[in-house]
Amino acid sequence: MLPIPANELNGSGALGPYWTFYHAVVAEQLRRWLPERPSLLLDLSGGRGRWTAQAARAGHRVIQVMDFRRLSEPWLRDASGRVQKVRADDLGFLPDACVDAVIAEERALSVEIMAESVIGDVARVLKPGGRTLVCVDSLVLGMAILAEQNYWAHLCQTGEVMLVPWPDGSITRCFTSVQLRELMTAAGLEVEWVRPRTVLSPSTVDHVLATGGHSLARLVRTELATRPEEEDTVGIHLVASARKKG
Repeated sequence: MLPIPANELNGSGALGPYWTFYHAVVAEQLRRWLPERPSLLLDLSGGRGRWTAQAARAGHRVIQVMDFRRLSEPWLRDASGRVQKVRADDLGFLPDACVDAVIAEERALSVEIMAESVIGDVARVLKPGGRTLVCVDSLVLGMAILAEQNYWAHLCQTGEVMLVPWPDGSITRCFTSVQLRELMTAAGLEVEWVRPRTVLSPSTVDHVLATGGHSLARLVRTELATRPEEEDTVGIHLVASARKKG
């Protein structure tokens, strides 16, 4: 998939239809990944996205760790009673082996540059046999952002950890599939799979959606039926699933 300009990554602009498809893929992927039985989940997506609500509708209880700027009270339970929001900057408030699954969508491990600390905490709070689903910025996205800002020297000097400055002043961490595997394995997790979030290009998505009908559902099925090799030449984001041993 061709790199997407930085100013399109907020879901607006000419690529709006593509982001409709993208979020439909995330929702269906999460639906397939969620535990079959009602479980206790931890969501580290920071209040970004709709994934806590989706898990709650599926019958799960969810602890949602919020960005400090998004929650005025330290603890808050929603009207359904299934979601408990907490304002915290780490997982020290949770005991060991207390949750069945952890969702780290919305590029959570890229936004938190010290990803080793975060994934270590994830492994700690997971019950044996528990699973985690994570999404990160890919190396191809990082290189595209650097090239877009004319940071050619940075492109020539990329090392083991790639930190990418964005036009808005923020910094995120980008991963190869190998680095993402190593990150999770070092925390004691068994990686089930790593893949690009999407392999269909925006132009392909636009073309198919223009045909109308049930094209969006067909596109999502096609995307999730595709079994790409673990390569870093496609996809702006990588997504992985891993299980805690035992």
